[in-house]
Amino acid sequence: MAAPQGGYPPQEGYGQPAGYESPSQQAAGLAPGAPAPAQHGGKKKRAYAGEAFGFGSGANAGLGGQLPAGGAYGGYPAQPQAAGYQQPVYGADPTQMHAAAQGYAAPAAPAVAQMTQQFGAMGVTDPHLMPPQAAPQAVQAPRPVPLNQLYPTDLLTQPFNVAELDYPPPPIVLPPGTSVYPSPTANCPPKYVRSTLNAVPTTHSLLKKSKLPFALVIQPYGALHDSEDLVPVIPDQVISRCRRCRSYINPFVTFLDHGHRWRCNMCNLTNDVPQAFDWDTALQRPADRALRPDLNHAVVEFVAPQEYMVRPPQPLVYLFLIDVSYASVTNGLLATSARCIKESLDRIPNADRRTRLGFIAVDSSLHYFSIPRDGSENSDPRMLVVSDLDEPFLPIPGDLLVTLSECRENIETFLDKLQEMFQTTQNNGCAMGSALRAGYKLIAPVGGKMSVLSSSLPNVGHGALTMREDKKVLGTSKESSLLQTANSFYKSFAVECSKAQVSVDMFLFSSQYQDVASLSNLPRYTGGQTYFYPGWNAARGEDAIKFAQEFSDYLSSEIGLEAVLRVRATTGLRMSTFYGNFFNRSSDLCAFPAFPRDQAYVVEVAIDETVTKPIVCMQTAVLHTTCNGERRIRVLTLALPTTQSLADVYASADQQAITTYFSHKAVERALGSGLEPAREALQAKAVELLATYRKELAGGSVSGGGLQFPANLRGLPVLFLALIKNLGLRKSAQIPTDMRSAALCLLSTLPLPLLMQYIYPKMYSLHDMPDNAGLPDEQTGEIVLPPPVNLSSERIVPYGLYLIDDGQTQFLWVGRDAVPQLLVDVFGLPDKSQLRVGKQNLPDLDNDMNQRVRAVIEKSRDHRSKGCGSIVVPHLYVVKEDGEPGLRLWAQTMLVEDRADQSASLVQWMGNLREKV
Repeated sequence: MAAPQGGYPPQEGYGQPAGYESPSQQAAGLAPGAPAPAQHGGKKKRAYAGEAFGFGSGANAGLGGQLPAGGAYGGYPAQPQAAGYQQPVYGADPTQMHAAAQGYAAPAAPAVAQMTQQFGAMGVTDPHLMPPQAAPQAVQAPRPVPLNQLYPTDLLTQPFNVAELDYPPPPIVLPPGTSVYPSPTANCPPKYVRSTLNAVPTTHSLLKKSKLPFALVIQPYGALHDSEDLVPVIPDQVISRCRRCRSYINPFVTFLDHGHRWRCNMCNLTNDVPQAFDWDTALQRPADRALRPDLNHAVVEFVAPQEYMVRPPQPLVYLFLIDVSYASVTNGLLATSARCIKESLDRIPNADRRTRLGFIAVDSSLHYFSIPRDGSENSDPRMLVVSDLDEPFLPIPGDLLVTLSECRENIETFLDKLQEMFQTTQNNGCAMGSALRAGYKLIAPVGGKMSVLSSSLPNVGHGALTMREDKKVLGTSKESSLLQTANSFYKSFAVECSKAQVSVDMFLFSSQYQDVASLSNLPRYTGGQTYFYPGWNAARGEDAIKFAQEFSDYLSSEIGLEAVLRVRATTGLRMSTFYGNFFNRSSDLCAFPAFPRDQAYVVEVAIDETVTKPIVCMQTAVLHTTCNGERRIRVLTLALPTTQSLADVYASADQQAITTYFSHKAVERALGSGLEPAREALQAKAVELLATYRKELAGGSVSGGGLQFPANLRGLPVLFLALIKNLGLRKSAQIPTDMRSAALCLLSTLPLPLLMQYIYPKMYSLHDMPDNAGLPDEQTGEIVLPPPVNLSSERIVPYGLYLIDDGQTQFLWVGRDAVPQLLVDVFGLPDKSQLRVGKQNLPDLDNDMNQRVRAVIEKSRDHRSKGCGSIVVPHLYVVKEDGEPGLRLWAQTMLVEDRADQSASLVQWMGNLREKV
């Protein structure tokens, strides 16, 4: 008998008993047993169900089970969604939302006229998303709505829907004709700069009254490589800047005097237009000013002329400090890292053939390596051992940093030998602090990156640390002392490094306590990053592959060298506080020896005097040397409307940017005064915002005792709860200090899309995903993800299969009643008892379900599609609901809407907030 489409004989199904009604049959009101109407593409929807279930019981059986958010939202364009996934729309009537099982219909698009301005404001330039006639008059579109409308909703009667976290920020509504030319890319897209407020209060007192923060979340790069994140480059070296405030010419200036002069949109000074501004040097003829990228694009990169260089551009320098003590040899770190560097030599940026490498091996002594040039008579590397740790000296001045292009073969020979050199060591010492000092002496004259790979606690020489973790202190008020640095060496040395353009990245692999709290100071002040691999062992294939992939991506990433970042703004605004990994060199200048591509920064803005203009502008500039020795300036200009109305401020507040700001504040508070004060401050802030909104905008009294808040901020209380329950801040006596310190590093550096996922992980229901999920979208070719599900155990059915992903770790949750056919299809195993739990990779099987599940897992890891760079490849853990309890409890900590050991559930949290308000 011919199997139906998909190759499943009808009588086997997925364990549905006789009389089982599919959700689509129920939704369509069909009698049990009646044939279901043909699904899209004619493929019959198959649910892996252990028993008949009522409508909406599987997470994807119907979004009807979750009410959408309330209130329409000023003609807000719907985000491009997975084809056919019905996004809840502000203001949609919940009763009109069809069950997802009926075919995930996308909402009707708002009128094109309403969308044009908002596409321009959002920086949407994807041709699939631009309405065809919208491009020319994008900025000039007439707008019936002055600014975003305020839509009150009740947080208690309309339950939170996870889809609300993925809404784009409220549109930036600028007056017509704000930019010089009507370009859809004139304003900075949220991918690069997001403001917590997309309508700015004109006075400090109004901002203070709102209790909302005014800050920018800045992520100057959207990918690890320039080729994946195309930004217009202006090569002519004609850079027009304001004489007074030094702002760069941008789409929001005005031209005067027949175009011979321009007025600065920051400080109002009138400047001369440079003579060569309208001349095309390549073609040697007059150019059309209206086509200049710096007047049409909010994000541009200038090739800088000579006067932007203090010294000739530095080459790219990587100095590897590799722990070769007993711990590092036995867990395989030495062999794996040597092999990985060797295999990644072609990926290290070296377009100008000036890239230099150096190696120092560290145990209780320092081992330097002199590598001869290719083709020299003696090709063997020489090892020079220095055992004086107090004043480590360079045994020979030259030859310790070698040019990759000239010594390529001998570097490979050296890396092959390095794996064996320390094979029989019994040395437990680790003088990493002294090695850092020695490395600094070696590369300080040039500048560069020190990449530290270590499996041990630095226990001898400079910056020696001791085992200070005390299980009895965890979860108490004394725990905060463990999160602070134990030795002042690390912070003061980091500041020294920053001045010499030396950046430090830490890769930490210990199975014992390693004092991440102290060591993470090095990356924190030098623009680096701390990568933590607890309990790592190369004997586990998954561990070795994860590190090799990440380290190779790390080595291939393009970085900016000797960089500085500065943010300028309209008169009356001032950048007051900066958060992120860098050294704050003066009141408004952040210094980065190396500028990474996988971090974001937060800058708080103060309103010092009343702003009288209808719009304000903020311009971020990053001056840096590219990997191939070119001095460049990346400029990002954001324009925002101003308002004197508190309602406008609330209606234009961006919940994700606000959460990012408070994530950085919470880390600062946790490191300064402790975890409990950090958690209390978050709760107090949530209460304060709800109370302010109720008093100032909801008329003070709320009938029926609800909890009123604007539609655009509905996710904020949930995100605050999730932040309080994050590994970095959670109240618990079970979290090792190193794990907590590493989590705090992530909370203060992750780009916004990854930070949101780290705070509120994504959960997808796989056993009943829509027919198009896990397959490429016909228009974009991107894999379609199932709709995300709220992080609550109520959404998990016992026969289900779920993916939970916080961007750092993925859990594949297998329900205790999962039907055999599901296990056969996904894992190739006939019996659940044979299913191994823990770290693993899914087998590649030749069936539709396995391919789609693997595609969803892979797509969920895809940071490029989220618009940011990252080297992280999450581990996948298989978790059985009735399996290993430790693993199960770890996965359950991701369900932030549930009650956990010492923290409230979402329902309790909301009730608590309501009482306090």
